[in-house]
Amino acid sequence: MVLRPYQDEAADFLYSRDRAMILAPVGAGKTAITLTAMQAMIQDGHVKRFLVLAPKRVCTDVWRQEGLKWASNIFIEIAIGTAKNRIAAFNCAANVIVTNYDNLLWLCRERPDLLQGFDGIVFDELTRLKNPSGSRFKALFKVIDLFKIRWGLTGSFTSNGLEDVFGQCKVVDQSLLGRSKNAFLQQYFVLMNRDYGEWAARPDSLSKIMKTIKPATYLLDAGDYADLMPPLHMVEIKCQMDMEHYNTMKKDLVVAFPSATAVATNLAVVTGKLQQMSSGFVYHSTSSPSKSPGKFNTSTQSIWFSSHKFDRLEELLAENQRDCTMIFYMYKEELEELKRRYPHAQTLDDPNAVERWNTGQIELLLAHPKSAGHGLNLQHHGNKIVFLSLPWSLELYEQAIGRIHRSGQKREVWCYILMTENTIDERIYSVLQEKCTLSEIAIGELSK
Repeated sequence: MVLRPYQDEAADFLYSRDRAMILAPVGAGKTAITLTAMQAMIQDGHVKRFLVLAPKRVCTDVWRQEGLKWASNIFIEIAIGTAKNRIAAFNCAANVIVTNYDNLLWLCRERPDLLQGFDGIVFDELTRLKNPSGSRFKALFKVIDLFKIRWGLTGSFTSNGLEDVFGQCKVVDQSLLGRSKNAFLQQYFVLMNRDYGEWAARPDSLSKIMKTIKPATYLLDAGDYADLMPPLHMVEIKCQMDMEHYNTMKKDLVVAFPSATAVATNLAVVTGKLQQMSSGFVYHSTSSPSKSPGKFNTSTQSIWFSSHKFDRLEELLAENQRDCTMIFYMYKEELEELKRRYPHAQTLDDPNAVERWNTGQIELLLAHPKSAGHGLNLQHHGNKIVFLSLPWSLELYEQAIGRIHRSGQKREVWCYILMTENTIDERIYSVLQEKCTLSEIAIGELSK
């Protein structure tokens, strides 16, 4: 396997820096780039052992497989599962240990002795460490000095706002934006609401921040490899439904159905209720006293009142001649309805789902954006994506699309967004577009 020119340049960038970040769009080959640099660092004696932190599914389905392609001269072991299995992995002779972010508290607090001998660390999907106040971040930061080499990989620093940049830079190199989050906010933001801790970026803060971190950041612009990627077609599909129940919930925070009454206890809850109702159902929870004093048994049922989205989905699948399609859902009840309608559909948790999808053995692959959000290579057969409902997170949204639209895809990719007219669906999609604009501006500043 041979790197493409832009990937080779990015690998050289990492190799020449102890502290560095790769900012590259989904599908650009960040794993291949990093493995190439890691192998060179180990072979040249600059690093004894690397620790890789990644989302769990990326640990199991990406790093070892990609290592066989791009770094066959180093030994990679996956440290997940039971504590016994994790300890055995850390104690083996592998050059690279890959574990998931959920193991950080256990590793840093309970078994920091396992980190002895490591001098390099890679943060795959660096945005997982965007919150410097989080328990995982704090636990890792206490042992971060063990790692002289620190590399971070991300698709976007600013997927949910400019504030996210601080934590990601601090864990890689705190000399970039400083040690204190408060000092960072005071310098680049204006406090708008002290009670809620709401900050707004100063007019020139984006360009200043990007200029500050640019020396440590390799930016791979999509244009650098656009000719290697097939086109991505985004198609908005509007659905109509009877708005009576939806408008009642929006106005009164409560709506009565023949079987039950759905209640939103506050404005935060009503947002979720409205998104559920945009798909034609709403969750209804009831509580009853349990045998334990002060505790209650809670049960949840789904109340269906419209099938409009699922009917339109069926029409779309038929129009596409039942071609292999990946469907993203947000709620468990949406998944259950998909399984009821399509018993042959598979999820990523089914045996060998990734391999079977990539060889055309799965017609419908169902996934939540969080479960398929990072690193998975699903581009080798299917080329159609449907969002039954949307995440609020730009990172999850872009990463989900990037499972299919990435390097190695041979066909044009079609992504369909199902939205119910005059509902919160349209608002979520609008917010994603606004966040995307911020991300594009940040990339533009780095490329200057």
